[in-house]
Amino acid sequence: MKLSKKVTALLCLLFMFTFTSKAQSTGTEDRAYWVETLTQIADPVLTNLSNNTLHKNLPFESLQKKRTSFVELEAAGRLICGIAPWLELGPDNTPEGKLRDKYIKLTVKGLSNGVNPNAADYLNFGRDGKQPLVDAAFLAQGLLRAPKQLWGNFDKKTKERMITEFKRSRQIEPNESNWLLFASTVEAALLEFTGSCDMDRLTYGVKRFRDEWYRGDAQYGDGADFHMDYYNSYVIHPMLTDVILVMKKHNLDDKAFAETQLKRHIRYAEILERFISPEGTYPVVGRSIPYRFGSMHALSQIALMELLPKHIKPAQVRAALTAVIRNHMEFPGNFDANGWLTVSFNGDKQLNIAESYINTGSVYLCAMGLLPLGLPATDSFWSDPYTDWTSKKAWAGKPTKRDHALY
Repeated sequence: MKLSKKVTALLCLLFMFTFTSKAQSTGTEDRAYWVETLTQIADPVLTNLSNNTLHKNLPFESLQKKRTSFVELEAAGRLICGIAPWLELGPDNTPEGKLRDKYIKLTVKGLSNGVNPNAADYLNFGRDGKQPLVDAAFLAQGLLRAPKQLWGNFDKKTKERMITEFKRSRQIEPNESNWLLFASTVEAALLEFTGSCDMDRLTYGVKRFRDEWYRGDAQYGDGADFHMDYYNSYVIHPMLTDVILVMKKHNLDDKAFAETQLKRHIRYAEILERFISPEGTYPVVGRSIPYRFGSMHALSQIALMELLPKHIKPAQVRAALTAVIRNHMEFPGNFDANGWLTVSFNGDKQLNIAESYINTGSVYLCAMGLLPLGLPATDSFWSDPYTDWTSKKAWAGKPTKRDHALY
């Protein structure tokens, strides 16, 4: 049936309305929502760790019941890695600054318990298999992201104990995959905080990704093979970049590769931004999907570093990520009755979407998506007005920049 011009025009208006009908929040409102989300996720973990009750109260939800000895380090290391840039802004007299002061103190006290062999919440950095290396690395990355407010507020004994625990993870041989960067990240933290490290563990993974595992257009293989998942975002780009920045600071970097890696990381962030649909969803593909908006780690890090491509406005990334976070956090069932995250992609009915290695502690990797909270409220990421992101513009018929691979 042929539609009249009037009906066609009305349908076009209705189509446009579906992309513009929701009220567009301000950067101030978005930031307040992000901080609320951060505190909702962080509070149970940090309050319990600071009270030496994390081991007692952290639930264990998983398809595999044998991986209980390191769930606390998983929750603490991944959470702190994600919220560290926000903590690093430090306390001030604003309501948010006072909230940061609270969480800085909880984190410092909690980690002092976590590395104290006599504490109830002494964390497992080196026993019962290989997993502790993973989360020692996430914690190390978090400390690198908050050197003043976390490492700088540790007392001498806590620093000594933390160094001991990081070194304890050296007994774990990493797999020939993204795991190599866990070893590199631990050594990068030791280099930064002590001035020395195991150079082989620091550089071996960097060389493997540099020389053998790049697959083109900002994508690395997870080892020799390429996997269509978010591990380039969860781990590979963020850790490779952070390790190289530490090496550069200590005059150990390959300057040419440092520049190349940043270009690749920026391109991958650009791809992730295009993955976010007009509705604020993204492809549910690959393993470890219960990490939720932790899938945006690499994009969030480039936004934090203020290295977004010129054609991608910080405010459009803010708007896109806010839509993603809302789609997760406002769906019922993402938290249990006591405020702990559930093992799921969305809600509490999806345990079977998780791999057997994922448990309650693992899913706190979602905090990585919150890295831009480390930008002050005055930064353009937060202060500029709402801006449509790429796919929202494209599907609404607005001018959209063509996409190019990185060669």
